[in-house]
Amino acid sequence: MNFSSQEQPVKKKDNLAAEALRAELMLHAKDFKISWVKLGQGLYSVWRDKMFFNWGFDKFEDYVVNELGLKKTMALRLVKTYFFVEQEEPVYLKKEFSEAREASVVPGYEGLDVLRLARRNKELTRDDYSKIRKDIFDKGRDPGAVKKDLTAMMKERKKVDPDQEREMRHQQSVKKFLSALKTFKQDMETLKLMEPKIIDEADELLQKLEEKYLKNDA
Repeated sequence: MNFSSQEQPVKKKDNLAAEALRAELMLHAKDFKISWVKLGQGLYSVWRDKMFFNWGFDKFEDYVVNELGLKKTMALRLVKTYFFVEQEEPVYLKKEFSEAREASVVPGYEGLDVLRLARRNKELTRDDYSKIRKDIFDKGRDPGAVKKDLTAMMKERKKVDPDQEREMRHQQSVKKFLSALKTFKQDMETLKLMEPKIIDEADELLQKLEEKYLKNDA
């Protein structure tokens, strides 16, 4: 018995359903990536107009933590990122932006936050920013990878000469010693482990070292 004539329409129907689901998932992915915008926009309005006062909250962070259940750091990043997008990349807020792109290259909140931080970095050139923007806006690169490349680039540009690096290590060692000496002196005073004369000498040494190193540091 030959079932091929019956199986073919069923298979075609299954393929159509699968393709429809595939297209639907792409739309959901885009919506998911840009869903933060409405929250960020609302939080920005609340922060800008101090609306939380009228709702019985003394601080913006009290409102977002107690009423929305958001972490303070997350809420502030959303506010800052939304403001950045509104001022610097308004094209992202247009509906046509996500509609004209594949889901894989629609940047989400994390990518835009990396772009915001890059814009604030005074050590980056316009070309640097353009490259980062292209990675996030056009290529859809992972924000973590972009941030990692950015950190590596900054380190490469900030190569410290051996003498400077040695001086930095020396300063760090002195600070650690001062901290340990201060703690030891306090213990000697509290527990009366040493004679007053030795404690005075330790205090004198501590003052001299602090004057020499900490004041130069300031």
